[in-house]
Order: sequence, then structure tokens, then C-alpha cells
Amino acid sequence: MTTLTEEVMAAPPTPLARDRAPRPAWIEIDLRQLRRNFQLINQAKPRQLRHLAVVKDEAYGHGALPVATAAVAAGAAFLAVSTLEEAMALREAGFRSRILILGDRHEAELPWCVAHNLTCCLSEPDTVARLAQLAARAGQRVPVHLKINTGMNRYGVRWNETLPLVQKILAEKSLLLEGALSHFAQSDETEKTFARLQLARFHEALNELAARGLTVGLRHLCNSGGFLDLPEAHFDMVRLGILPLGVFPSAVCRRIPGLAAVMSVKARLAAIQHLQPGDHVGYGMRYTAAAPRRIAVLPLGYGDGFPRVRNQGWALIHGRRAPVVGGVSMDALTVDITEIPEAKLWDEAVLMGRQGDEEITVHDIAQLKNSASYDVLCSWRERLPRVYLHDETTV
Repeated sequence: MTTLTEEVMAAPPTPLARDRAPRPAWIEIDLRQLRRNFQLINQAKPRQLRHLAVVKDEAYGHGALPVATAAVAAGAAFLAVSTLEEAMALREAGFRSRILILGDRHEAELPWCVAHNLTCCLSEPDTVARLAQLAARAGQRVPVHLKINTGMNRYGVRWNETLPLVQKILAEKSLLLEGALSHFAQSDETEKTFARLQLARFHEALNELAARGLTVGLRHLCNSGGFLDLPEAHFDMVRLGILPLGVFPSAVCRRIPGLAAVMSVKARLAAIQHLQPGDHVGYGMRYTAAAPRRIAVLPLGYGDGFPRVRNQGWALIHGRRAPVVGGVSMDALTVDITEIPEAKLWDEAVLMGRQGDEEITVHDIAQLKNSASYDVLCSWRERLPRVYLHDETTV
């Protein structure tokens, strides 16, 4: 007699391709809207202004490969990542685009950068010497970008101390000083005083080089906020990460009409409980029913990236807001569907995104989390399957 386990083991494997085992909680990425966002950005920017697409941390949780594909199709001059592993994933997937690795590189990473045509940001003389040595040994002239610290005080050489490092780069025949960059500490708020100070410092560094006959081909300072609100800081290229995803970096920065969020987070009603007055919900009994209530369980929780809140937040069900009640668990949260009598088991709920005329934005979730939209997008866990809509690529 064959056991169920033996039957399963003997069954032919099902080709998964891009599919995963189904789960009644998932993330949807609308690739058609993503392509539309890139199109709108291209229409909004000056024609000669180049565009670098930042796809670090899986393109802020959206998937580095599909977002990079859309960016390259939209004419992105560079892709940018933060780690060598992220860069190698793009190369292994077949991307031949220029890839800029943001931040500083450890000596052990540099041979990989030379071997795989990865462009480094330089801010330390020791890194310049080591990279030049490896490039010369490989018989290559490797392009690099000078990182200038104009006040963010993370990476980079101080804006008024750039000349010695530039001279060291130019002295290395195996290196090509292709670009210079800095990064705004605050560009998407109404107050632009410090951003304009950083811009002046960036100009100061570039002007000092120009006074000595030294020019840099690609100058880039702007992130998404700078691109929207500081056209005087555009220079030759802008670095856009969150904007093509349809998320504006703040509530006050300039809008591009038609730009819309690409990501939605959804789940299905996995259980329904009927509460009597005095009944509690969840760990710590943080919610007590004052009257008969109908409560739905969504199989998604803080283990998936939803904020660990109590009696805060909403889900959209049948186009209406159902309030979160009780405390959010690792794998589940509960919402009150008393006022949505048509709601039934396995109906779709939206935790982030649009349903009907209602929308829960990433900024709404960020407010629950007491954080920023970037953090929310990057915090949705891998165990939530990504479902890509309107995918036109060929496997």
C-alpha cells in the first residue's frame, strides 16, 4: 500500500518557472505602471539630462531584475547598487549596462569590480592605488567616480580637500576619472537651505578642479527629491530610486502628474470570528468588543513587514476601510468587518495600495511605523511572494 508521502515523492515535479507555491498573502508589482512612470519621468526631465536608476536592496523591495529591465528599456545610462553581491546578481542575469557601486569598497572586492566592469566610487587614496594596480595588471583603463562629501558626512572626500585625491587618480594611467558625485542630506523638504549649501560646496570643488584645467565628464548630485525640486542641481545626470516606483519622497516635493505606485500588498480573509460583548482579540487582549462584532483574520503580520501596531491601521475590503483591531501578530492581523456585511472567507483585502476609490499609501504605513516610505518598501519580507503584473519579458 502506497503512502501519501510516497505518492507525493513519486509525482513528477511541476515546473515552477517564475511561480511559487501559492499563499493567501502577496505583493503585486505592476510593471505596466512602472514602465509608464519611467516614460513620464523622461518627459518631465530635460532631454540631455542622463538618468541613473538606483536598484539597490532589490529595487527597494520591488525586484532588482524587473526594475532594472524597465530602467534600461527607458534609457537609463547607469544602474546603481550598494553591494558587490547586488552588482553580481545583475551581471549574472545578463545585464551589460554600466553599474555604479555606491559607497566605498573593501580591497577584497576590487578584483571583482575590475573583472566584471563595475564602476567604483573613490574617496580614499589607498583604494585608488590598489584599484589602479589591479586595472593595470588586467590591461584595462577603468572608469571611476570621485565621491565628494558636501555635508552628508558618510562617504567621500571633503569638498575643500578634493584636489590631492583627484591628482592621484589622474596620475594613474589605468584609471579614468569619469564622474564626480555628492549626495543631498535633505532635498525633498520645503526648507532647502542646507541643500543649497551642499550645492555651493559641490560647485566649489568642481570649480577648483576647473581652475587647474581638470574637468569631469559626469557630474551628479541629485536624488529623487533633488531632481523634482532643484533643477539648478541637475548637472549631467540624476540618480533616481524611489521616484520611478511611483512614490514621491515627501508630501511637499513637486509632483509629476500620472506617476502612481507600482507596489500593492494584499491578503485574503483566512478566518472570521463572531465576537460577543466582552470578548478580546489577540495577544495581550488589547481589544475588547463593546458590542457584537465580526472580525476577519488576514494571514500576514509583522513577520512579513507590517508594522507591529495595536488598534491602528486599516485594510481595504470591498472598497471600504476595515480597522485593525488588537495587536498585530507575527503571522496574522485582525480587522473589524462588522460594517462590511458582504465580506466572506477568502475575499481579497488590500493592506497597501488601491481598492475601488480608497487607497492606503506607503506613507500611511510609514506613519504607523513612525518611519519613512523607503523603510516600509524595503521591509516587506521575502516570504511574501512577488506577483508581477503585465510582464512583457521573455523567459
